[in-house]
Amino acid sequence: MSGILLLEQALNGAQFGLMLFLLAAGLTLVFGVMDMINLAHGSLYMVGAFVAAWATAATGSFTLGVGIAVLATAAFGMLLETTLLRTLYTRDHLSQVLATFALILILNDGVKMVFGNDLPLAAPAALDGPVQLLPGLPYPAYRLLIIGVGLALALMMWLLVQKTRLGALVRAGAANREMTRVMGVDVDRLFTAVFGIGAGLCAVAGALLGPLLAVQVGMGENILILAFVVVVIGGIGSMRGAFVGALLVGAVDTLGRTALPALLRVFLPPSWASAAGPALASVAVYVFMAAVLVWRPRGLFPARG
Repeated sequence: MSGILLLEQALNGAQFGLMLFLLAAGLTLVFGVMDMINLAHGSLYMVGAFVAAWATAATGSFTLGVGIAVLATAAFGMLLETTLLRTLYTRDHLSQVLATFALILILNDGVKMVFGNDLPLAAPAALDGPVQLLPGLPYPAYRLLIIGVGLALALMMWLLVQKTRLGALVRAGAANREMTRVMGVDVDRLFTAVFGIGAGLCAVAGALLGPLLAVQVGMGENILILAFVVVVIGGIGSMRGAFVGALLVGAVDTLGRTALPALLRVFLPPSWASAAGPALASVAVYVFMAAVLVWRPRGLFPARG
């Protein structure tokens, strides 16, 4: 396997990992601060993608469509938190899982009623072509945009969590929620703000990945599983862990799909390697998660202790 191909796949892994981080960042805040398992988090990713596709078609501007999707999804997420999810905070995790799974079905049908089963969403025409990064390495300009936006938002999230009062409250809530409440913090408003930020990040990921993965009903379920893997690997409630875990998962997933089949062809007949390679690649992320948890049972950077 050539070095150029490996470098290209590493960039693909970084692009996918940064989009996973946008989902995992909101998920780890909700899980770490609110101690709530929200299976409907992926549905906000789907809602953001559909709103972006609809707004882009209505306005003719991809940038404006993404902006509208972020604001609309954040507002929808905060409305959802104040009206429904807030009633689940004192319930056990099984009740949260059952209720938010039902919410997935409701949102899937609701999106289908409003927008249909799918919507077209194309990348901006100005970013259709490749950029020559190195001799022999043209890379799609749109994927470079995704990497740039992901890195910029990761930096903004780090500044928000580490350098602002809201971030200090979020870290305090992740460390000891009851003590944060006793110290006079309006935890309800904090939870609503955190949920709105998480929903907005979901919308960014959905809008940017929509042109690559298709905008369709149910698109949030599969990627939600990987987002949970990122949270578990990185450490529940840890923004740094979500970032590192997302990059690792993106690299393992992308490089595994490329390198494992080529590696198996060295030891196995081509027909066997072609059959076994994709199957092993699909479980590589979960094997990696198991290995990390054997080494660090609380994740790489646990927020609590």
